[in-house]
Amino acid sequence: MTAGDDKIGAPEATAGEPTVHHGILSRLRNYFLTGLILVGPIYITISLTWWFINWVDDAMRPFIPVGLRAESYLPFRVPGYGLIIALAGLTLLGFLTAGLVGRTLVEFGENLLNRMPIVRPVYKTIKQIFETLFSKSGSGFRKVALAEFPPGMWSVVFLAPPPAGDVAARLPDSGDADYVSCFLPCTPNPTTGFFFYAKRDQIIELDLSVEQAMTLIMSAGMVQPNGDGPKKLAALVEEAKADAAAKASARAPATPVT
Repeated sequence: MTAGDDKIGAPEATAGEPTVHHGILSRLRNYFLTGLILVGPIYITISLTWWFINWVDDAMRPFIPVGLRAESYLPFRVPGYGLIIALAGLTLLGFLTAGLVGRTLVEFGENLLNRMPIVRPVYKTIKQIFETLFSKSGSGFRKVALAEFPPGMWSVVFLAPPPAGDVAARLPDSGDADYVSCFLPCTPNPTTGFFFYAKRDQIIELDLSVEQAMTLIMSAGMVQPNGDGPKKLAALVEEAKADAAAKASARAPATPVT
């Protein structure tokens, strides 16, 4: 090997170093993203579930006698004890109200609340909302549509029961047009938004479930319905495996040629 050969080979080795460094960073990034996608949703789900259980336990604690609390017999608190008591109590209350005596007591309590000027509208409104959301016959939000609101832009809305009574009678052209009730949730908090009436022929119903639309709204469009989220996760895993296999193959000793 001559001196000229050494000068020619040196730049090739130097030029290859950034490529190796970039490959290592790319593999580390893929490993990190794969682990984040796997652990992130699980951690958030467990944290929210744990928070809800503790919240119900703390809310039910004043209603549970001291002699029936688990910590009265154990040196530690039992998570979910208040939640179990709440579920059992609500189920028992629903069973009792199904009878004649229970219905009589419920009617007496409702009549008492209806005579209170300030409490009456609050109670009636909340009761109607709960009946609509949890009743088997209630319609609730079962359809998703696109509405041109504000003008020139299209928004995802949930369709509620159509207007009735004096509201339906006073809407423009209510005799010829079929109106629907639309709720436009805000991003990323879908519990707030706008409520308006629109003609049925001015909206576009979507073949989406309420859960898919909620995901779309809460993610600000980053998670699309029937998106490729699982495919991206699988691609990251496969890319990480391929990089690991290529690295292992490069480190393997070459087989001597006979």
